[in-house]
Amino acid sequence: MPTSLLIATNNPGKRLEIQAILADLPLKLVLPVELGLNLEVEETGHTYQENAVLKAVAFSRASGLPSLADDSGLEVDVLGGEPGVHSARYAPIPNATDADRRHYLLERLRPHPVPDGLPGWPARFRCVVALALPAGEIYLAEGTCPGFIITHERGQHGFGYDPIFYLPDYNKTMAELPPEVKNRISHRARALQAARPFLQRVLNLAPDDPLP
Repeated sequence: MPTSLLIATNNPGKRLEIQAILADLPLKLVLPVELGLNLEVEETGHTYQENAVLKAVAFSRASGLPSLADDSGLEVDVLGGEPGVHSARYAPIPNATDADRRHYLLERLRPHPVPDGLPGWPARFRCVVALALPAGEIYLAEGTCPGFIITHERGQHGFGYDPIFYLPDYNKTMAELPPEVKNRISHRARALQAARPFLQRVLNLAPDDPLP
């Protein structure tokens, strides 16, 4: 019988990505809505790691299941790493949308010229995933995806800052990539790939279960 793992997020975009990336593992991925959980965890941490742990532990305690959470953000060099852990709450307006956050970021970048010879402002997405077990153990993994912020939006896929995050190797923004490509190269994909060894070990997945 597959081991149950709660995907500890209410963000539908993140949830779909995590489900797709882990689809080949012998896990029964459980969503909060399936357990009647409507848990909102305040992200009071000062780092991605702290926020990921806060969410994973809260969902594990509420459900009694191993719970996987992530915290991620966009870091722009010329802004000293902003928006960072505040990426989801960056725009200083109530009920800001993803489009509002993208617009605010580009307004913040406007006074800074794009470096000569580069397609945009150097930046990276960073993600930390945390696995919390009901007995209290916590396991962490991290992934990053470098790229550039460009001045105009491109693409219809993804969410968040994806339409202005440009990947030179593909000559596309993250939002222009097919989901199967994004789920191979994104910061979240890389963090989850790094988490696979401890997912297999601590969730007692069979040692001969296939890995990509």
